[in-house]
Amino acid sequence: MQQGKTFGAPVPGWVVPPPPGPQLLAGRHVRLERLDAESHADSLYRANAQDPAIWDYLPYGPFASEAGYYRWLAEMAALPDPFFYAIRDLDSGQPGGVLAFLRITPEAGTIELGHINLAPRLQHSRAATEAMMLAIGWAFGVGYRRFEWKCDALNLPSRRAAQRLGLSYEGVFRQAAVVKGRNRDTAWFAATDADWPGLQAAYEAWLAPGNFDATGHQRERLSDLTRLVRVAADPALGET
Repeated sequence: MQQGKTFGAPVPGWVVPPPPGPQLLAGRHVRLERLDAESHADSLYRANAQDPAIWDYLPYGPFASEAGYYRWLAEMAALPDPFFYAIRDLDSGQPGGVLAFLRITPEAGTIELGHINLAPRLQHSRAATEAMMLAIGWAFGVGYRRFEWKCDALNLPSRRAAQRLGLSYEGVFRQAAVVKGRNRDTAWFAATDADWPGLQAAYEAWLAPGNFDATGHQRERLSDLTRLVRVAADPALGET
């Protein structure tokens, strides 16, 4: 250290992680499949048509026709960033949502999860939760140092989901964007590689078959398991 100056901690052995690339990430209840319009568009369009409100906080949608949705999906599937996956629920065997890695910056060790869109039948399910866990686990497993989640500050379900997964609240960027002709303030959440061992243990404990009774109800809440890992809670939610 030079006299009168301070610097960040050294990062010994830092290796730049790879960009997303796996075609498949598999769990107990869900499979993330690299998005493909031919394989996924029809099922996803039908699943999404059940509730137009799922598009409320996304910068696109709802789509007036399956053809329009197919074209959008094909465009997204071809991009390296955002890097999209379809979420296939293994109980039904059908895809019921999408998510994507985005703002992928391997040289900084940062990656974000977004474009999350879940059909009603997939919402509040073990499969949906495990899908997020698979994405987080892949990122830290290949060497990313920081995992981000950002959402419209008015989207309280998304803020609850981030906190439940153990991501720490980092604040709100005011007037961050204009989406569908409306102002968007953006809430930020993140976890670092130092958080990952605790989060991984919490995820494994929550997903364990013994954590669910015969009717599928959880015995121990994920938010209780991740609470001690989070650096900061979202003041808009409290301890949930």
